[in-house]
Amino acid sequence: MLSGDVATVIGLGTVVNVVAILVGSALGVALGHRLPQRTRDVVTDGLGLITMLVAALSAAAVLDASVEPAVGAAGVLIVLGSVLIGGIIGSLLRIEARLEGLGASLQRRLGDGPTDVEVEGSLADPDPAAAPRGTFVEGFVTASLVFCVGPLAILGSLSDGLGLGIEQLALKSTMDGFASIAFAASLGWGVAASALVVGVYQGTLTLVGWGLGSVLSGAQVALLTATGGLLLVGISLRLLRIRQVPVGDLLPALLVAPLLTALVAALR
Repeated sequence: MLSGDVATVIGLGTVVNVVAILVGSALGVALGHRLPQRTRDVVTDGLGLITMLVAALSAAAVLDASVEPAVGAAGVLIVLGSVLIGGIIGSLLRIEARLEGLGASLQRRLGDGPTDVEVEGSLADPDPAAAPRGTFVEGFVTASLVFCVGPLAILGSLSDGLGLGIEQLALKSTMDGFASIAFAASLGWGVAASALVVGVYQGTLTLVGWGLGSVLSGAQVALLTATGGLLLVGISLRLLRIRQVPVGDLLPALLVAPLLTALVAALR
């Protein structure tokens, strides 16, 4: 956990993320495509374990002191209901498939060809044969999609805006830093330009979180955080290559959690 003074500086998480991408891009251009696959796999596994730890700490918010007075012993049930209802909504709307489709569509429109990446904001590997080395637009589009079209970007930015700390964005920054090394090694300085997109996108979400923090009760924020923790478990399972949990389809749970909390509190 970061110190209280640092962790509560709204927007710091996105700044750290942007710096990590810039530094990683510079290292990638300097080193070239020299990182062995086994090294990337080890780093990904380590990040998966750390994500699991952050998920556990976030999920523990269900035990926050503000929850019991508001909803009694229904905190866990509210988180469960949020995930189930949110998952049903997300699967019917096909959010995960639409996010992947958006990435593929933008890649076809703006890039020079398809690139084999996992749109998750983690350590995806570009296919060096898919585009010429040093292609600026290819690097910009690919990196922007990978760094932005992922649940951790949304979860982390909202948590930052809500004043819950930057731990999630710090974790994402580490992932993006290593990913930008791999991308820039093959695609050049266009990867660094994606930092601008990340700054605007996550900065906007942080402002949304800040606005929500002024209207949500302590119990609503706590159960929203706990629900987000479960979604982080899904991300960790993906990083550990255990199961490709469709976390994108579960994102509506973040909207359902505060609504269910308000409903239960009103019915008590």
